[in-house]
Amino acid sequence: MAWPLVGAFLCGHLLGFLCLSGLAVEVTVPAEPVSMPMGKTAELSCSYSTSVGDNFALEWSFVQPGKPISASAPILYFTNGHLYPTGSKADRANLLHNPPTGGLATLKLTDLRPSDTGTYLCNVNNPPDFYSNGLGLINLTVLVPPSHPLCSQSGQTSVGGSAALRCSSSEGAPKPVYNWVRLGSSPTPPPGSMVQDEVSGRLILTNLSLTSSGTYRCVASNQMGSASCELNLSVTDSSEGRVAGTLIGVLLGVLLLSVAAFCLIRFQKDRKKEPKETYGGSDLREDATAPGVSEEASVRADCSKGLLEKSPAASTVTTTKSKLSMVV
Repeated sequence: MAWPLVGAFLCGHLLGFLCLSGLAVEVTVPAEPVSMPMGKTAELSCSYSTSVGDNFALEWSFVQPGKPISASAPILYFTNGHLYPTGSKADRANLLHNPPTGGLATLKLTDLRPSDTGTYLCNVNNPPDFYSNGLGLINLTVLVPPSHPLCSQSGQTSVGGSAALRCSSSEGAPKPVYNWVRLGSSPTPPPGSMVQDEVSGRLILTNLSLTSSGTYRCVASNQMGSASCELNLSVTDSSEGRVAGTLIGVLLGVLLLSVAAFCLIRFQKDRKKEPKETYGGSDLREDATAPGVSEEASVRADCSKGLLEKSPAASTVTTTKSKLSMVV
């Protein structure tokens, strides 16, 4: 029963000794995240409780969103009575109270930029004070209005089809919300035919009709402002497309026939212009067939010539027969 009492007595005296010796560092930072508009100045509050000695050191560092604390990079540090800004924020980072030896180590960051969003670490080191928490974390969000969004569309924009309209801003903090509206006095679409997602900026249009055509506007907004873009949607009738395709086919056919007829007429004209074959007088033969005379005509001429050659003989025979009859 005596040992628990002895242990409690020793622990109580040990804690009292540590407190009296001042061997404790306690850093206090805001529990809530800090938000500031772009271009303004942020003051990241950090206070500490310790007895500042010759070994006192203060360091502010920064880590980008989504990265571990071990990946932090120094912004500035104070040691040996001197302040040393460093890193990409050196020309915009300073201490609100310099030197920070009175228990205040607030960081002052001017001309805020979107890249300043992240986690800031206030680290107080005062050896031999190693018996408490000397690190404080502050989350800073730089507020940025939405940039000009980009509107686009995809899908089948014919009657009965579906289309998706998209809207997105490359910048904006906090992340913008998106709202689609149709401009003009067009009839209200049937329920369920227009479904939009304010987070992704997508608008789904189903069962399209000719009345779905028109101008659609997307508005991206956050607490810092808003920006918009517009898109023209044209819904076509598939039957009109088929008629147009048929008409184009007929026109192409007529064009091809016209080209073929032109080529044929040109060929006939060129053929008539060719010179006819001529024959010299020295080349004629008695048995040669004149140009343009058919073989049949030539045969008839040969037959006539043969009959003429045989006719004198026939007359001679007749005369002889006459003389014989007279003698008798």
